Amino acid sequence: MPLLIAIRPARVGRMFACLLLLAAALAEAGTHNPVRTIGDVVPPWQGLVGTDGQEHGWEELADHDAVVVIFTCNGCPYALDHEDRINDLATHYAAAGGRVAVVAINANQIDEDSLEAMEARAREQDFHFPYLCDPSQEVARSFGAARTPECFVLDRQRKIAYMGAFDDSPDGSRVGKRYVEEAVTAVLAGALPETTETPPVGCLIRSARRRAKR
Repeated sequence: MPLLIAIRPARVGRMFACLLLLAAALAEAGTHNPVRTIGDVVPPWQGLVGTDGQEHGWEELADHDAVVVIFTCNGCPYALDHEDRINDLATHYAAAGGRVAVVAINANQIDEDSLEAMEARAREQDFHFPYLCDPSQEVARSFGAARTPECFVLDRQRKIAYMGAFDDSPDGSRVGKRYVEEAVTAVLAGALPETTETPPVGCLIRSARRRAKR
């Protein structure tokens, strides 16, 4: 005789509510991003200090048809391998009429990625793009960014059109697919790119070290 287990209606209701919450969370997340999916409008940022000593906010990007946001840092070898490519990208779009903005954000909370260290790195490498400090990591969290480098291409409405790796070559030695550039080209044409999401390859964004209480 089969064993029948009685489940109280209240418990069924709680289980159903939990399933709905889980489904909603999964619907909001991308394949490789725990927070964002393609088509999301990213929250604006304000007051991020750059290596130029100035505060930067969302309003200065208002006239651009596309924005490339790249979370990066000073010390990750993957991030260092991307510096020249990011610089070339920013230089190219600046010379192409300024319809596209390229912004780099450092959310690492370690001494190697302090604002002073960022300023030194920007001078040394002659960065041609704003390099902004996100000390609270709030901007990185709002994008769902977890690695350096991790890239986002935003359209005119600041919806995410692409997120993930810069291209298909972590060290830049054999680039076959230029994901970010292809996404920008698509956005400027009013379309979504063929590839909208890839897994980011890089170091984890690091939080401040905290000593254990004794």
